[in-house]
Amino acid sequence: MIAFWTLAAILIGSAVWTIVAAKPVYSVVALLINFAALAVVYLTLSAEFLGVIQIIVYSGAILVLFVFVIALLSSGVAPFAIGPNRLPKIWIPTAVAVLAALGFLIFAVARAPQGSAPATAPVGNQGVFGSIADFGKALFTVQLLPFEVTALVLMVAVIGVITLGGEQMREVRPRAQAATDRRMREAILREGKG
Repeated sequence: MIAFWTLAAILIGSAVWTIVAAKPVYSVVALLINFAALAVVYLTLSAEFLGVIQIIVYSGAILVLFVFVIALLSSGVAPFAIGPNRLPKIWIPTAVAVLAALGFLIFAVARAPQGSAPATAPVGNQGVFGSIADFGKALFTVQLLPFEVTALVLMVAVIGVITLGGEQMREVRPRAQAATDRRMREAILREGKG
């Protein structure tokens, strides 16, 4: 139980840090911590496959995509306001309310009577929650629509990054070509004088 609450605190803390970080790269680091803690939660639930996929896909591929987006959009000038003004003015009361609700929840759970666990229906096949077979069956039957929507959203994000990066390259390319031409003229003039 202590491990769960520790992981919950890490998950909540890193999620808040992701939102309020002063620089986008710090947000990515906080998100990496969040994804790693979530992978540990999966491992504690005996869902080793999901934990490994969490690390490989999210901590690997998705965060690398985020870093590329930050690198493409942060060419010297930030494309959006960075810092405390990035958040709406209501964020402090909202954070206090969320923390109060979380404190109340923790207090209620701690004060709950400790008895036998309520009977629940098994998740998936008994004893194989998080197995590769259970995950694949759920992914391509029950969760097919969310899976396809996620793929579509990721594809739109990649197209958006390419479009934004292409616009920046069209702006940068003439300046780079002019600088190259200037250096070539200077080199030719130096050779002519030498």
